[in-house]
Amino acid sequence: MRQMTLSPHLPGATVHRIPIDGVELAVETLGQGPAVLLLHGFPHTRAIWRDVAPRLAAAGFRALAPDLHGLGDSTPAVRGYQASAIATDLLRMLDVLGDREAHVVGTDLGVTPAFALAASSPERVTSLTLSEGLIGLLPGAEAFLRQGLPWWFGFHQAPGGLAEDVLENSAERYVRFFLSAGSRRGLPADLTRVIVEAYRGKTSLGNAFDHYRAVPATAEWIGNWAQDQRLTTPTLAIGGGAIGAATARQLEPITGCLTQHLLEDCGHITPIDQPDAFADLLIEHARAV
Repeated sequence: MRQMTLSPHLPGATVHRIPIDGVELAVETLGQGPAVLLLHGFPHTRAIWRDVAPRLAAAGFRALAPDLHGLGDSTPAVRGYQASAIATDLLRMLDVLGDREAHVVGTDLGVTPAFALAASSPERVTSLTLSEGLIGLLPGAEAFLRQGLPWWFGFHQAPGGLAEDVLENSAERYVRFFLSAGSRRGLPADLTRVIVEAYRGKTSLGNAFDHYRAVPATAEWIGNWAQDQRLTTPTLAIGGGAIGAATARQLEPITGCLTQHLLEDCGHITPIDQPDAFADLLIEHARAV
């Protein structure tokens, strides 16, 4: 059962429950100024932004860090997990919070809903930043995908709830594996405990894997969109130690204004391994717009 009262994971933040057409999104807000929407990946929660959000607030921005549908303290999606559907709910969340526009940031699984926001509602997205995630099957990631998608994509997408059945009694070990593999510096013990607890149990795992089961539909949506459209939003691609420059290469043919940066001494979880550099890039990008 979800807690009635939520505790903030970002220092000094306020936690909100936002009801949207049968979904409740948990989101933390911190600071005053132009909104910066921060979308996490797997196996993460909004807590991964705890070092980035205060830096954004100190620079005059308002950080908004939600848990994605079915993850952390947010309830499961009711219209499916395709990125365009998730983006629709996020727009409604912005409406409730009173933010007409936002700088949108996505990492890992958060990349595709962030992209979908800018692709479908460019008037609402002041700038876009994507880090360490693939944009469907768009050209440009051939080097990264030369041996196919990483093994866990197929496992998570297996029908009939196979992955959550197999992992029901091994969730902590599985989550810790990804956190350890994704960070060169290692996550602090308290942050690791927060994330491990968020993915404890079959239901939480199933919600996470539903995001992966929607990946083919999201890839199809992106492919169809990219046939005759381009991003008009100023876009920043931040590579880390796993996907690296592949995100930027996918963006190059479809983006009119693209900036790219590769973080040094950084793993896959860029906001954790290099929070100062990550925040500095976000601030510079947003101010340039």
